[in-house]
Amino acid sequence: MKLSELAERTLSEIAQGSPDLDISAAAGLDIAASGDITFLANPKYTAQLATTKASAIFLRENSKTDRSDLAVLRAKDPYLAYTLALRLFHPAMPLRAFVHASAVIDETAVVWAETEIHANVVIGRNCRVAAGVTIYPNATIYDGSTIGKNTVIHSGVSIRENSVIGENCIIHNNSTIGSDGFGYAKTDEKQWLKIPQTGRVVLEDDVEIGANTAIDRASVGETRIKRGAKIDNLVQIGHSCTVDEDALICAQTGLAGSSVIGKRVVLAGQVGIAGHLKVGDDAVVTAKSATSHDVENGKVISGIPAFDNREWLRSTAAYRKLGEMARKLREIENRITKMEKDR
Repeated sequence: MKLSELAERTLSEIAQGSPDLDISAAAGLDIAASGDITFLANPKYTAQLATTKASAIFLRENSKTDRSDLAVLRAKDPYLAYTLALRLFHPAMPLRAFVHASAVIDETAVVWAETEIHANVVIGRNCRVAAGVTIYPNATIYDGSTIGKNTVIHSGVSIRENSVIGENCIIHNNSTIGSDGFGYAKTDEKQWLKIPQTGRVVLEDDVEIGANTAIDRASVGETRIKRGAKIDNLVQIGHSCTVDEDALICAQTGLAGSSVIGKRVVLAGQVGIAGHLKVGDDAVVTAKSATSHDVENGKVISGIPAFDNREWLRSTAAYRKLGEMARKLREIENRITKMEKDR
């Protein structure tokens, strides 16, 4: 692809280099080779500009380089431009419409002809699978579930009964959508009695679910993941939760039942959210943090229990000095004791 075409298709402008330069791939600064385009978004990697073997680079509008041999594309967001380039060089595989002979599809299910159904897929009663859907080997679609257009279901996925999967979703290997919520009532004999889980899970359009993630259905009502939300590997989402549009939930995070996660929220790795809480729009909970209270819109919180990130950073800095502070306190105490004895 010519540099000029690449610039046009990645929302960038040529600042240095020939428009006719051929670019064949995109790669990181440290592994890029001749013919590749790379990017610099994080200043900590600036030193790699001097050694990269790439032919071109995406830079911010105000960034500079002394490399006259390196073509430069200016972009408002170099990482976004690089992502667009990667998508150009690695387009999605086109659908191959077929149903493998070993697939088991109930006679009451409605499966459009333009679908790709691989080996040992099981599709239950009264399911609906729209055109453009790909279901990889050993996936199981329970009774009454619906899968929207152009969704991809990877191998080993289980979609439990009455789940609704929207259009253009991706569900990665071995995830379970619609597993029973964790609900029990204690009897007079102090034993746990299972509460029937009769609700459903709804994934709206453009949702992506990572590998080995579990999303529980509600005892009544629904668990809903709204449009554009992205959920990483090894995430647990409890019954009756709502995850709003474009939220980002990173690996090993757990949401207790009836949590409400707002629009564009970021929950970093290993975050814990207690039940019946609301995390407001655009809030960020940093890695390994847990909260037992609602979080305001736009708030950044850290720690266990989590509180304002800036205060947490100051507290963490003070915590590292506690040993020295204790030593000095003992010295002061000893001095005061000696002064009182000398009186």
